[in-house]
Amino acid sequence: MYGTTEYGGLPDRGTVFKLTPDSGGGWIESLLYIFCDSGICSDGDGPAAGVIFDQAGNLYGTTVNGGDDGCWDTCGVVFELTPNQQGGWTESVIHSFVGGEDGGNPYAALTFDAAGNLYGTTMSGGPSNTCNAGCGTVFELTPNPEGSWTEHVLRRFSGAKDGGEPYAGGTLNAAGSLFGTTYIGGNRSLCDVWSGGCGVVFALASNSKGGWHESVLQTFSDKPAALPMAALIFDTTGNLYGTTSGDGTTTFGTVFEITP
Repeated sequence: MYGTTEYGGLPDRGTVFKLTPDSGGGWIESLLYIFCDSGICSDGDGPAAGVIFDQAGNLYGTTVNGGDDGCWDTCGVVFELTPNQQGGWTESVIHSFVGGEDGGNPYAALTFDAAGNLYGTTMSGGPSNTCNAGCGTVFELTPNPEGSWTEHVLRRFSGAKDGGEPYAGGTLNAAGSLFGTTYIGGNRSLCDVWSGGCGVVFALASNSKGGWHESVLQTFSDKPAALPMAALIFDTTGNLYGTTSGDGTTTFGTVFEITP
């Protein structure tokens, strides 16, 4: 099993680890990578989500902070871990967020499509007219022949009816459309204590012009559901399932289904 810790390591900025089953029925932990080990966090700081493999056995993930020192609070990175000949792993930063139009502070795991492109979300960045540091983005990273990656921002949330601050990553369907949740946004007259709006479920579909169009599938109203923080899953017939955390006063969490 492979995973991350948001803290731990030296200097307590997070790790990537592996758990291997042993003959006695227990598990042996190996640390694959320690963030900020050199004291400079350009390699990332604080992974809050898990990691995923590509077909070649490389690992990919995000960190909430670290990266470009020019960001308002170091806005996080997308990283790759590659097995090396010494039996360890080598980290490469494939994108460092700057907190502006490209996004900032990714809390969620990544998703691959069939062509090897990576998709993810950032909780901040994008337009900052309704959220203090921007209301978040959905992004795509496309691999280039020489090994670099190019970022494309598919959606910049406004914090209004379209949603804002996605904490969870996206889920792809067979047609290549991306489905996800935002923590706030929707009806801004509700959940005022949480900066306006109880969150939405959204879908992004590519169009003939090379862009992406957003559709809001559900606007939460705090009765009975509010403030989704987790990713969605599909069943075999195309229904979507997810959870909301609730506002802690009126609602205390739900499990929901969205049927096409």
